[in-house]
This record gives sequence, C-alpha cells and structure tokens, in this order.
Amino acid sequence: QVQLVESGGGLVQAGGSLRLSCAASGRTFSSYAMGWFRQAPGKEREFVGSITRSGSGTRYADSVKGRFTISRDNAKNTVYLQMNSLKPEDTAVYYCAAKASAYTNYVYAKKDDYDYWGQGTQVTVSS
Repeated sequence: QVQLVESGGGLVQAGGSLRLSCAASGRTFSSYAMGWFRQAPGKEREFVGSITRSGSGTRYADSVKGRFTISRDNAKNTVYLQMNSLKPEDTAVYYCAAKASAYTNYVYAKKDDYDYWGQGTQVTVSS
C-alpha cells in the first residue's frame, strides 16, 4: 500500500514556474514507476509525464514537452514536477500516481496502468 500526497500547487501568472512535489509513504518507493496526470474542469484526466523506477528515463505529453520536467529522489520517497513557461491551458488539478513495476526502465502513460493516486493539487495559471 502506498499513500501519495501532492503539494506545491497555486496561482501563477502565465510564463511563470511552479514545482510540484509528491511524497510517498512506505519503504519500497523505488519499486514504483511514477506518473503525473492532470484534470481540467469538464475534461478527462490526461497524462502529463512519467518516470522510471530509477529515474533514468522519462516520458512527456507533447503539450508539456520542453516545459515540464519530472524527477525523483528515491532516498526522500518523493517525485517532482518542475513546470516552466506555464500557460493558462495548464490550469488543472494535478495528480501523482504510482505503478508497482517489475521493470526498472519502463514508463507508463495510461491512467489505467496506475495502482495508487494522490488527492491532487490545484494549479491555476492566469493570463
């Protein structure tokens, strides 16, 4: 069982930056591939990016590629989402998710792949 708690959301102007954190409980954090998703009002939850168990590989949605960066610190049981050059269309509730994985170098992009979810943190980008 893994519990995930996101933090770092808030209100920012277009062009600004935010860093989200997701802290995980438990002693087996490195056994989980991690992902970030977001959900805007009236829309489906969508993939933002994901990272392998070791942190050696990442994958991003085209809409955030080059602006967002995922990283993780397995010693701190934490995954991060650095968001730069934010746009109003990035406004959403951001969720982190964990996938128990036997594969060290695999990333997962489908929300149905994930086993555990955080409660979400609101990001609002004003124009």
